[in-house]
Amino acid sequence: MAASQEAVAGARRPVGSSPSPGRSRARFLIVALLFLVSTLNNADRAILSITGTEIQDQVGISDVTLGYLFSAFSWAYMLAQLPGGWIVDRWGARRVYAGSILAWSVATLLQGFVPLFGLASAMIALFVLRIAVGLAEGPAYPANGRVVATWFPAAERGTASAIFNSSQYAAPVVFTPFMAWLTHGWGWPSAYFVMGGVGVVLSVWWWIAYRQPREHPRVNQAELDHLVEGGALVDIEEAAAVGTKDGVDTWSVVRQLLSSRMMIGIYLGQYFITTIVYFFLTWFPIYLIKELGMPLLEAGFTASIPALFGFVGGILGGLLSDALLRRGMSVTAARKIPIVTGLLLSTCIIACAWTSTQTVVIVLMAVAFFGKGLGSLGWTVVSDTSPKEAAGLSGGLFNTFANLAGITTPIVIGYVVDITGSFDGALIFVGASGLGAALSFLLVVGRIERIRLKETTA
Repeated sequence: MAASQEAVAGARRPVGSSPSPGRSRARFLIVALLFLVSTLNNADRAILSITGTEIQDQVGISDVTLGYLFSAFSWAYMLAQLPGGWIVDRWGARRVYAGSILAWSVATLLQGFVPLFGLASAMIALFVLRIAVGLAEGPAYPANGRVVATWFPAAERGTASAIFNSSQYAAPVVFTPFMAWLTHGWGWPSAYFVMGGVGVVLSVWWWIAYRQPREHPRVNQAELDHLVEGGALVDIEEAAAVGTKDGVDTWSVVRQLLSSRMMIGIYLGQYFITTIVYFFLTWFPIYLIKELGMPLLEAGFTASIPALFGFVGGILGGLLSDALLRRGMSVTAARKIPIVTGLLLSTCIIACAWTSTQTVVIVLMAVAFFGKGLGSLGWTVVSDTSPKEAAGLSGGLFNTFANLAGITTPIVIGYVVDITGSFDGALIFVGASGLGAALSFLLVVGRIERIRLKETTA
């Protein structure tokens, strides 16, 4: 009921209508900043997919070992979600996010020094630094969900969440060719040096640019009224500060979230969605090089094509969902229609197992990634359902389940490729995950509404 009330309130002023005279648009600057930060976030976690074949050639590691290197990030990232969400709730998005960006960027930069070690020590150092990146990125997406809930009314959250979530596609479009060019021209360590340096600069920019709605110098009263009337949680930082006097009982919140069938369905669906994501973030460029015989530089540019379609699908999914909400559909229908439609479309990746023609493969991958983008409204649903007292913690739990796929996907694919000598089984595995995600949202989730906690203090 709470989510429906938010949607009705947010629909009073449709996002596509003309704004009230004099209403500022600071929220659009905020989501643009989220998009930039999240694009770097996804690029840094995917950098090994570009440099992986060069590292294999230099060090002589197997596909299975590379799979474990891919998963090292996700082990740490998954374990950091609940603490990261709690930290965001406790100290706020501005401070925590700035520190997170700085920490993961320094860890990325340090990976460029790995060749200075001996071969065995280099692998250990790379593994440890990948873990450090995962730990440092832990608060990032819980903070994204919290910022969207803070800065956007219900009827605009689908679009806002789609914009920052589309960073997972923008990263390959922008940075995969760039990192391939750096690796090809100056060696693989150069990619780590450059990307780490960019992140250090961006951490300073976030600290300077981000504020809460009531504190932001570009927000006027008209925009603030628009946010409040539409259900934006503009006072979430102040509420959290008050709540910490008694202390939020983290495990009470977790137990209540895990007892909800709706949330279990959302977590399960996002796990399957993230399986598709991690195929593209880890093994896809290597698939292009090893299975289709592309040179490194060509693979870097080719990998950006499906990502571009995923970016378009991601933005379209958010726009479509919000449009359905404004037309009077329930939150449940407005979110589920693009989610289920897109995820069913993503299953066409299975057909790649029966062709090795480069053009056909890229077309199928583009269609699959467009569908996956269309259905990637998980963070929108988190903003719709998270309890107001623990938005960061709820996002952290959601991302914990999602990033289990970051552990399982690279390892499973590594073993499949190593045992069979082919990516066919991996492609079927990834395509079946799209079907699993669609069924989770269609059959398990049920009605989408905001959870009201019974007890939140220790």
